[in-house]
Amino acid sequence: MYAVIKTGGKQYRVENGLKLKIEQVPAEIGSELLIDQVLMVADGDNISLGKPLVSGASVKATVLEQGRHDKVRIFKMRRRKHYRKQQGHRQNYTEIQITGISV
Repeated sequence: MYAVIKTGGKQYRVENGLKLKIEQVPAEIGSELLIDQVLMVADGDNISLGKPLVSGASVKATVLEQGRHDKVRIFKMRRRKHYRKQQGHRQNYTEIQITGISV
């Protein structure tokens, strides 16, 4: 059984026991998280598609960690123009583990 959820402007295919890093959600470590934006649920050949969401479907997850991704370096340069610009960015994330999918 798997589901497609939407969180943080992105879509993820999830199933029981899966660990994934999503956009930061304000939640304590060890707390339960209920995701109700479910776009699709599939159980074998039985597939439920939402328009846009599946009504009554939800995904339960446990928050494992709050952290920051590795630094992404941004470097811009115009040759022969004496222009150089360097920046860095670290995106926050929340690591979750999927504990249950209910329809």
